[in-house]
Amino acid sequence: MGTLYIDRKDLLIRLDGNSLAFYANGQREGVVPINPLKRVVVVGNVTLETPVLHKLANEDVSVVFLSGKRLRFSGVLHGKLHNNGILRLRQYEKSLSGFALEAARDILIRKVLNQKAFLEDVTTQRPDLRLELTAAVNTLSGILDKIREAAMPIESLRGMEGGASASYFPAYTGIFAPSLEFRKRNRRPPEDPVNAMLSLCYTLLHYEMLREIEVIGLDPTIGFYHQFDYGRESLACDLVEPYRPDVDRFVWELFRKRVFTSRDFSTEDERPGCYLKKESRKSFYPDYEEWAKLMRQQWTEEVRNLARRLMDGKDPLSE
Repeated sequence: MGTLYIDRKDLLIRLDGNSLAFYANGQREGVVPINPLKRVVVVGNVTLETPVLHKLANEDVSVVFLSGKRLRFSGVLHGKLHNNGILRLRQYEKSLSGFALEAARDILIRKVLNQKAFLEDVTTQRPDLRLELTAAVNTLSGILDKIREAAMPIESLRGMEGGASASYFPAYTGIFAPSLEFRKRNRRPPEDPVNAMLSLCYTLLHYEMLREIEVIGLDPTIGFYHQFDYGRESLACDLVEPYRPDVDRFVWELFRKRVFTSRDFSTEDERPGCYLKKESRKSFYPDYEEWAKLMRQQWTEEVRNLARRLMDGKDPLSE
């Protein structure tokens, strides 16, 4: 199973041996074994009894809490984390050295490469947009050449990223149906179905990566490309960057295949924004999980490879 999504109002969850038992209106409605679980995502008004939290923590099952229909992150519960203090010490040291710039450059190169590869793939499926897509691909190729050819400070790298996004996103928005009203990237709140889906998937990806970071023993607040900002998981922000184009591709496929349409989203609310309806979230979770299963090994290796680099090639889990 891997991941359990709990998104039902007024649900009570109790521990039943090595399983989770679910109750609604005083009636037991089913059980889920804990052994196959790696993570639990809890949405909205759900009650978990304390023994449930103890059991999940002891079994190293991470619990992510998201709030209501807007699915904003509220918190995360982990069990015992890796106690490798040396790894964190190396992370702090190298965040203040030339390693940080090297890591930032690598992150940006991989992100732009993946943006370029995605648009190249779309070009074969949308020959009607060949001119616009090819122009964006050529711009991204030029930016990649500049990044590779010469060392540049972090501020210049961010300028390169801004230039890549300015070319990539207009091409990306153009491959969606006009009826979705996706004209630009926006968030807090998202204003259309595509932005709503992107925000949801980016949020889930961020906290998938955060789990890997914390489990291995790194400090999620100390990044290399993203500067330290109080309360921000800058390292998680770093490590998701190369995978954003994968999310973009996943979201495009969902709308291209009409798995979701504008009817699956709500904009009629007392608060502004566009959000995936609750009944449609039931369909989304299996789709996301099927995609994420194909990606998680890459995410795990991403974090472990970074840890090895910080430890100068030594396995961070060897002690």
